[in-house]
Amino acid sequence: MNAGTKAEIACVVGARPNFMKMAPVFDALRAHPHVQPRLIHTGQHYDAAMSRVFFDELGLPEPDVNLEVGSATHAIQTARILERFDALLEESPPQLVLVAGDVNSTVACALAAAKRMIPVGHVESGLRSHDRSMPEEINRIVTDQLSDFLFTPSLDAVENLAAEGIDRAKIHFVGNSMIDSLRKHLRAAQSRSTLERFGLSRARYAVVTLHRPSNVDDPDSLSAILEALRSLASRLPVVFPAHPRTAARMERLGSALAPGLIVCEPLGYLDFLALMDAARLVVTDSGGIQEETTALGVPCLTLRDNTERPITVLEGTNRLIGSDPAAIGPAAGEILALEPSDLDEAQGTPAPALWDGHAGERIATILAASVIPDRANDINAGFEKKSQAPV
Repeated sequence: MNAGTKAEIACVVGARPNFMKMAPVFDALRAHPHVQPRLIHTGQHYDAAMSRVFFDELGLPEPDVNLEVGSATHAIQTARILERFDALLEESPPQLVLVAGDVNSTVACALAAAKRMIPVGHVESGLRSHDRSMPEEINRIVTDQLSDFLFTPSLDAVENLAAEGIDRAKIHFVGNSMIDSLRKHLRAAQSRSTLERFGLSRARYAVVTLHRPSNVDDPDSLSAILEALRSLASRLPVVFPAHPRTAARMERLGSALAPGLIVCEPLGYLDFLALMDAARLVVTDSGGIQEETTALGVPCLTLRDNTERPITVLEGTNRLIGSDPAAIGPAAGEILALEPSDLDEAQGTPAPALWDGHAGERIATILAASVIPDRANDINAGFEKKSQAPV
């Protein structure tokens, strides 16, 4: 250990979704006097709109290390992270590596740690879309197989892991740490002048996010989506904070926008939370937004054939409308036909179990107990024995 008598836990973030999931855990770990959390940023997302603003608004400290891997193909980016994180582990090995979500940083850092026999914890474990054409699904499956502490946000995730043969002793149903961030910062988001800046009124606009290759990389698919959004924008304003890769595809397409369709750069966490909270509806292909709209009680239309977060459909406000953009108009029309009182009732719907704002504390308590010196020695002895086995 490099921090005196404290046990070091390396908390890895890399892309925008990681920040909201890790911030509550990192904060809770700092409350344990024998634990020293270190924040490692791989630099998978690196510009101000996708990274810096999230550190500022979520109260995360400056990273102890930034690997600065930047953008690349999946294979190259994963390889860069693996190489640079492994070098960091060789120089300064922690007692445990904690990863979150399903991005390339997640699987690369878990693999580097596992090969050095360093225990791995996975925040948001067990989610499955059962669609291996999604790179995130591969990342989730591999990370869970490598992990020693699997922290699930929902009970269906527990069953997914058990069905894959994961030892139930490793699985911990703790709730959703991303919802911790939402609950902590919602009031601050509501106090911002976000709606005024866009000229919007509560419950009288829609929000759109798109970034999945299946929706934005194919010109025909993206054109059809934009046409559906132009039609929706004729009924109410549509705010579209465009992911950088989506914006690049739209620019290449040269498709004309329309009055009421407000395309802007990615927003910070608080501004986007404010937009979601007051929206009449949200159209997305993002996993995290399915969860956030469920917690907020805001109707969500997910432009995908499947979801790794089925609890948002079963217990939340999310609806899968498939991959055909023509479904956007009719589905949105059903929501717009509802009376305001019906929307208010939906927003009062309780969130799923343990989405109560305390998931980060539960995770930190489990991890802190695992690195108490006596317990840590037992864990390390077990890993040393495993490392001596023939390969």
